[in-house]
Amino acid sequence: MSLNDHGRPHGSTDSHVLVIGHLGMLGRDLMKQLERNGLKGLGLDLPDVDITNGDQVRRILVDRRPAVVVNCAGYTAVDKAESEPGPAFAINRDGPGNLADACRSAGASLIHISTDYVFDGRADRPYVEEDPVNPLGVYARSKWEGEEIVRKRLPEHLIVRTAWMFGVQGGNFVKTILRLSEEREELKVVCDQVGCPTWSMDLAGALVALATRILKGYTPIAWGTYHFCGAGKVSWHGFAREIVEEGRRHRALKVKNILPIPTTDYPTPAARPLWSVLDCRKIAGTFGIVPPSWRIGLEKVVRGIYLGEEV
Repeated sequence: MSLNDHGRPHGSTDSHVLVIGHLGMLGRDLMKQLERNGLKGLGLDLPDVDITNGDQVRRILVDRRPAVVVNCAGYTAVDKAESEPGPAFAINRDGPGNLADACRSAGASLIHISTDYVFDGRADRPYVEEDPVNPLGVYARSKWEGEEIVRKRLPEHLIVRTAWMFGVQGGNFVKTILRLSEEREELKVVCDQVGCPTWSMDLAGALVALATRILKGYTPIAWGTYHFCGAGKVSWHGFAREIVEEGRRHRALKVKNILPIPTTDYPTPAARPLWSVLDCRKIAGTFGIVPPSWRIGLEKVVRGIYLGEEV
């Protein structure tokens, strides 16, 4: 019998994945993907686990003994974070630090979700993992500091940065645009912010692929930071047009015009990066995980929203 870095038997039949934040958009899809791939998954969320409580997190992990922990929990109110930085840093920085400490105590590996917002959006090409960061606001800084604390406290980690996530569950841009398109004849959408939309189910599938490599004892695992987002870049305005076009396949929408506006015409408390395109060649080359086109996910999500189809 061979052992992994923590002394746990490779491919142990009782190995399982603990999903923190399993009631959110990504967490729900991750639980589905684990089940579909025949993996044992356990989900925890508030009030059963509070990642800002280090003692509680350590007790849970030592008791449950997961092989892999996936942190889908996060403070995501980007604008609200500007006026309440305390909760943002507690959840996005201190929480991952607590999870990293607990994983070390429990002999688990950690997969942690981060964001394109660690970059300032001034690049002229897709961001690679090694590019210098420059977070623009409180939310962005809290996520970057969360990455750093994981790196310092737990070698056996995978940090996955993603961008512009959408899905059937939870609140997101796709659902907002569809709702507004049913209510209004005209929408104004920012046209100078460009990124790569990511279907939460696609990201969940990538996380399952990473967890599987750990569970099956593939060695060596190339621990570190990776990018995963939908293939193809688009502006928020362009994305909105695609959403409405897809929505009209299933329902008559009231909207007639979708007007492009610059970011300066839509001021927000927190600055957003104008360029959020992530280079995903590293995760493809290292693990063979190739992100699908976001357009495929958009079609499935709209069908899920309007037709109730299982995705």
